[in-house]
Amino acid sequence: MSHPHLHLSKQMCHRLYMASNSIIRAYREPLQALNITYPQYIVMMALWEKDEISIACLLERTAIDGSAMTQILKKMTGKGLLQIVPYKHDKRKRFVKLTQQGQALKDLANDIPEKIKCRFTHIDAQQAQQLMDLLDIVVTDLNESEQ
Repeated sequence: MSHPHLHLSKQMCHRLYMASNSIIRAYREPLQALNITYPQYIVMMALWEKDEISIACLLERTAIDGSAMTQILKKMTGKGLLQIVPYKHDKRKRFVKLTQQGQALKDLANDIPEKIKCRFTHIDAQQAQQLMDLLDIVVTDLNESEQ
């Protein structure tokens, strides 16, 4: 029996996996100049957009796994990019706050999205937006099916 529906060439999941790996590799060089990894970059972008947010909010905004986030925050705190601050009204709740060094990194990272965009030589702006819209649908559909 051949089971053609199991061929890699017919799997959307494998294409998404390959695309994800390719994107992370594309970010490697520009992020090395900032001394951060791709997951750390995701955290930084979330904080550059809105600083001083709870860890729960950061988890929601980035969709990074909780245990992975703990390690990421520990490393970034060690690099002096952010600090974890207890909430004054509830010591169990903690906030993530950028340091001056973390804020300054934003200017150094400013050209990264354009550098990556330039690597997409066969996708125009409209197609890029369509792709993001489709990926949002994929994420929504898969998250809804888990509940």
